[in-house]
Amino acid sequence: MLDIKFIRENPEAVKQGAAAKNADVDVYRVIEIDEKRRLLLSQLESLQATKNSVSKEIPKLSPADREAKILEMKNVDVQSEKVRAELDAAEKEFNALMLNIPNLPKEDVKIGKDDSENYVIRTAGEPTRFPFKPKDYMELGAALDIIDTERAAKTSGARFGFLKGGGALLEIAILNFTIAKLLKHGFKLILPPYMVKEEIMRGMGYLEHGGIEEVYYLEKDGLYLIGTSEQVIGGMHAGEILKAEDLPLRYAGFSSCFRREAGSYGKDTKGILRVHQFDKIEMFSFTTPQESDKEHDFLLSVEEELMRDLKLPYQVLGICSGDLGDSAARKYDIETWIPSQEKYRETHSTSTTTDFQSRRLNIRYKNKETGKNELVHILNGTAFAMGRIIIAIIENYQQEDGSVRIPEVLQPYMFGVNKLVVGR
Repeated sequence: MLDIKFIRENPEAVKQGAAAKNADVDVYRVIEIDEKRRLLLSQLESLQATKNSVSKEIPKLSPADREAKILEMKNVDVQSEKVRAELDAAEKEFNALMLNIPNLPKEDVKIGKDDSENYVIRTAGEPTRFPFKPKDYMELGAALDIIDTERAAKTSGARFGFLKGGGALLEIAILNFTIAKLLKHGFKLILPPYMVKEEIMRGMGYLEHGGIEEVYYLEKDGLYLIGTSEQVIGGMHAGEILKAEDLPLRYAGFSSCFRREAGSYGKDTKGILRVHQFDKIEMFSFTTPQESDKEHDFLLSVEEELMRDLKLPYQVLGICSGDLGDSAARKYDIETWIPSQEKYRETHSTSTTTDFQSRRLNIRYKNKETGKNELVHILNGTAFAMGRIIIAIIENYQQEDGSVRIPEVLQPYMFGVNKLVVGR
């Protein structure tokens, strides 16, 4: 949520920033309804002050005057109820309009209509080439008996998969390797709940502009299944004032994630690239506004370090305004080379949401310089989405005989398994 004071003072900037994200926002209606609600609130406070003042005088009055004042106060009550009803309606409209305004792109974000205008910042490593025709991960996974979507469809329906044997072991190895790395970088490991309250999900900005179509809602319980651990980790400190000396406060959340993938179609839905359930370890950071951009660079650097450790070819993308989510003010993606497709595919992202989420959730810190409680900045970044990075490893480390080598950094976590082999 944006600061209403900022909106009042910069209506055109807000309008243009929202338009850059393809969001249709009636900024001037927001300002109009804000003025109305402030006027109504002032009227209500004036009526209440009158009632309080007269209430103190009534016991001192004669019986006749007392009756007249009591009748007058009944009229004040009627007026108050009318004003309160108008105020409630204005507040409801105001809140709905405010929640509909996305975070504005930062000044260094490229203005663009959609993902076709994202751009490559840098490329690392050469695309993997083989002296044989590479197999895709589904063919390799079936032959190695480590990925089974057919039986998952039998038990759970489309867009689910079993990781079996060496595939399951590979995920655990990636997880343990990543945890060891993130702990060294000062992250605290979190295993969060997989369900979250509506007010937290909304506070994180995941329900507006079609977001509701992507989430699973448990109506009986009034809870959402998380689509990423950041959705619940962000709410951990809702309503709190953090200590400045604890910032940046970094969490590494590991969880299963649940998404409808409502808009996805085609070949990607046949395997484990776009599924309804997958595991992911996510980096999450609370920091000061002054250190926010530096922290964003840090999260990206950790993602790249992890990729270099796995020796996978990748490219870093700058995401244009039209491809930013509601909460993000800036976002970078990492795409990893997939040999069978001969192209890079998204495996990571990292975003800064500035104070957009913290204002909604009222998360502040004590600024020692000003002595005031100020909003923190919130950032997130993928360490690894397990299914996608397993796809990248299987394809880039495949051998001509159909086996798959295990990246060197993962071998200590594989209980002696250095290669996935057909028939074993």
